[in-house]
Amino acid sequence: MEAEQSYMEAQGEKQRIVELELQQARYEASLAERRYAACDPDNRLIAAQLEKSWEAALRRVETCQAQLEAVQTPEPVAVTPDFTGLADDLELAWNAPSVTMRTRQRLLRALVTDIIADVDEAAREVVLTIHWRGGQHSQLRVRKPNPGEHRRRTPDEALAVVGSMATRWSDENIAASLNRMGIPTGHGKTWTARRVRSLRSAKGIHAYRSAAKNGDWLTMSEAATTLGVTRHRIRRLIDHGVLPAEQVVSGAPYQIRADNLRHERVAAAIGRTGRPCRIDSENQLAMFTDT
Repeated sequence: MEAEQSYMEAQGEKQRIVELELQQARYEASLAERRYAACDPDNRLIAAQLEKSWEAALRRVETCQAQLEAVQTPEPVAVTPDFTGLADDLELAWNAPSVTMRTRQRLLRALVTDIIADVDEAAREVVLTIHWRGGQHSQLRVRKPNPGEHRRRTPDEALAVVGSMATRWSDENIAASLNRMGIPTGHGKTWTARRVRSLRSAKGIHAYRSAAKNGDWLTMSEAATTLGVTRHRIRRLIDHGVLPAEQVVSGAPYQIRADNLRHERVAAAIGRTGRPCRIDSENQLAMFTDT
């Protein structure tokens, strides 16, 4: 009965709105007609524009009249006095596109008397006993979350990157690499050194150990300083395969062995000026001969 009353009230409100729209449309059509009648016939351009406006106003009146007729003759609604068919249509009613969360809450209150929760520590499960209004009881078991576990968890891909880079790179470099890869935090934010440090502390990942302690591995900036060139020159050497470099993961900064900086190919490429840093192939033919 409440649903029927709410439906009739909504239909009455909808009909009132459509009637107001029809009244406004008729007024605008009458106004457009008067403007067209008052126009000078010799001014054809303005008369044609006013005639179009009048026709548009008349079409709007017809549309509002059709809407009012549809509202005044609603489809018959069958209201059942009990919930005998709800058990079969419960899933359909719950997942209907027009159903809101507020409606689902009211539906639960109409069907469920109370819910008793208990914890099974041995099975790490939460046991829910549901008391239905018809006198029936049902039991549901849900996995108990671990301490600190929630939906906003760090992506596994980010954990893999941090675990791979932590032993060679600082938290600042790890944060920059994660941001370049487009991997957000568990809260959907960008990475910072502080957030990387908090993640390592929570997951027990060892801190960064600088490669400068033994000098085996160098960054691009350190390699550029050692060779006395720019980082752009080092990047070109790496891109052309002259200087070997490694990445912990794709998108991470390059790491360069200090021994490779003393290779003959690198020294020859650094010594050349005015030419790209590349290796000349033995089978390559020169475009211009010396003669």
